[in-house]
Amino acid sequence: MSATEAARRHTFGTGALSRAAALVHTLLTVELMVLAAASPGFVALLFLARSASNLPLAAACLLPLGPALSAALYALHRRGRDLTELHPARAYARGWRLNAVPVLKLWAPLLAWLSFIGFSLAHFPASGLPRWWAWLLALTGVVSLLWGTYALVLASLFTFRTADTARLAAYFLLRHGKATLGTASLLALAAGLTVLYTEALPALLAAPLLLCLLNTTRPVTAEAQEDFTA
Repeated sequence: MSATEAARRHTFGTGALSRAAALVHTLLTVELMVLAAASPGFVALLFLARSASNLPLAAACLLPLGPALSAALYALHRRGRDLTELHPARAYARGWRLNAVPVLKLWAPLLAWLSFIGFSLAHFPASGLPRWWAWLLALTGVVSLLWGTYALVLASLFTFRTADTARLAAYFLLRHGKATLGTASLLALAAGLTVLYTEALPALLAAPLLLCLLNTTRPVTAEAQEDFTA
């Protein structure tokens, strides 16, 4: 092989256009795999009426979503920039195998807690409690969702014990205010898309939203890597 051919092969797939194509390919592949992995729960949700009494069932339907999102975070974190070295489907499958059980240990209790909060808020008028209790309960739900998002990111990218992941998620939630605000903005965006359009829209945009989440929480993962791993 001549020096010119070697240089051409070395540079192919590393330009700006190639990196953009690699990113689009990775996002589309990861998006399709998220939808496939979470589809059993999504299909079951279609048969549930929109009623507060069905919140526990809805939470059960969302159980496959946790490992699906975790595998997507794993694959996006390890995405290739070179158009000739792309294996997003392989990375996604590996992420699902590695993270499904650890993530479910955090995801299932979080869903149960959030469904309890939602059920309580839906029936709050019958409780006879002061209105500020409802605001406090709603705030608890928001904080729990932020904590769960951090826990999902940490469990997807690291191999901490479940209790350590839970503690670190709470620690980083308070330590990195800018990252927490950015994460809250992404969650608000997803909620807004759901309310204004359809529940399916955040699911169809899962891959780009998760990539934004990875960028937003980069200070968190960088500190976790530097200070809490060997």
